[in-house]
This record gives sequence, structure tokens and C-alpha cells, in this order.
Amino acid sequence: MSILIDQKTNVIVQGITGRDGGFHARTMIGDGTKIVAGVTPGKGGQQAEGVPVYNSVSDAMKEHRVDASVIFVPAKFATAAIREAADAGVPLIIAITEGVPELEMLEAYHYVRGKGLRLIGPNCPGLISPGKSKIGIMPWRIHKEGNIGVISRSGTLTYEVVYNLTTNDMGQSTCVGIGGDPIVGSNFIDMLELFEKDPDTAGVVVIGEIGGEDEEAAADYIKQHMSKPVVAFISGRTAPPGKRMGHAGAIISGGKGTPAAKVQAFEDAGVPVADKPDEIPGLLKARLG
Repeated sequence: MSILIDQKTNVIVQGITGRDGGFHARTMIGDGTKIVAGVTPGKGGQQAEGVPVYNSVSDAMKEHRVDASVIFVPAKFATAAIREAADAGVPLIIAITEGVPELEMLEAYHYVRGKGLRLIGPNCPGLISPGKSKIGIMPWRIHKEGNIGVISRSGTLTYEVVYNLTTNDMGQSTCVGIGGDPIVGSNFIDMLELFEKDPDTAGVVVIGEIGGEDEEAAADYIKQHMSKPVVAFISGRTAPPGKRMGHAGAIISGGKGTPAAKVQAFEDAGVPVADKPDEIPGLLKARLG
């Protein structure tokens, strides 16, 4: 199995006629994702990447069953696109766009949650269930179907970790990039809960980074609720003190969010923390037995 998406997931692309939306729609289709429509206001009735284009999400949903939408629109339009998908009742909304203002994102977060829908992102690579479906920008070729779940705040680190898992014959059930902004639609705990319930996920990798307190909260959740083995990796452990690094969410404030605090929280929860990404397969194999 997998979480959130599989081979039956019908996807629409908001912003499909743009440069990024068109390129990644073409890539997703090539990787086997079921993209049934695109959405670009004013472009309804056209075709893009071999699928029909509609003026709105609601128009697309009148003609197609839609399970998920992926958003490739400029930052100043991103929260409007998120709200449009939520108003239409799309169950899973993935916002790839980076640079979304925090205040706008805070409002969009509560708007989507208030409708009982799920949002992933923004500023994320999306998610992939190898052998089934991909929504976003993750490179299909480095993944392998299997039973390891991956949750990450960092896109490129996800790829490095997945490559090491795959080369060690440890395939993945689903890999989720939750995004590196201070406010994201889904956090580590949201995904850990899904992986814990998935009968075909045997173990989980959590990839965190400096800034924020999500990793500490995840460690506490793992200690209290996870029966499956979890290993972690924290990036930015050699970052110079006081220097902002990487994502917008990689900010240490008031002494909280330091790499040392995150590592300690995971170790206190019984979660091994790798010093380097290539150590993760070995730590997982030791936990899985």
C-alpha cells in the first residue's frame, strides 16, 4: 500500500499552461500519474500536455473525478489557488510554489483545515508512491517500490536519502516533502500518523533541519504513539551560530530549534539519528531486524 496517493489517484494541475506547470505535468504523465485535467483562468477549452484545460477547479470537477490538485502558480496567486481547490472540495491539495507570504499561508492553512481537507506545502517537492503515482517534482528514477516511509522538510535531502535507501534495496511506500516554510499545510505528526496506520509501511525516515520546533514535537509523538521503527536525520548541524540557513523555516529563535535540541529530542524518544544520509539504511536495517 501507500499513503495519500496510489495508481487510482486522479490529479489536476493548477497552472498547467505555465512554464513550470507544463513541464512538470509532462513529467508526471510520463511517470504514470493520472492527470485528468489542467486549470488556468482564461484558457478553458484548450489542451495542454494532452489533457483538457478548464477555467476553474470547479469546472474541471464537473467533468472529472478529482482526488488531488497540484499547484504550480506564482507566489502572489498561490493562496487564491489553494482556496479555489478547497472551495471545490479537492481532498488533497499540494502546493509546490515557494515564496508564499506567511500571513497569507496562515489564513489558507486554517481555511483548508476548516473544510476537513488536506494540504501539503507550500515550498515542497510534493509526494511519490513509487510504482503507483507521483504528484510534484520528485525524480521518479531514484525511487523504488517498497515499505519504507519518508517524511522530509527538505527536497534535495529527500532525494539523497531516497537514493541511499534504493541502492541498499530498501524501497519506499510513500515519500512526502512537507515543505520548508514556517507554516505548512501538513507537519511531521500528520504524516507519522498515516504511516503508523499503513499496514505496508514497516519503518519511517524523518528528515528535519534547523529552525522551528516540529522535529521536537515529532519526537514526542513517536515516543507516545509509534510502534514502527523510526530513524532521523537533521541537516544544518554544522551551521554557524546566528546565521540563517536554507529554507524560510530554518530560523532559530529564542534558543529553540537548534540542531542539538532536535537530535537530543529524537534520542530521548529512542530514535537513532544519522550523522550522514548514507548511514540511514544501516540504522533502519538494525531497527527492522
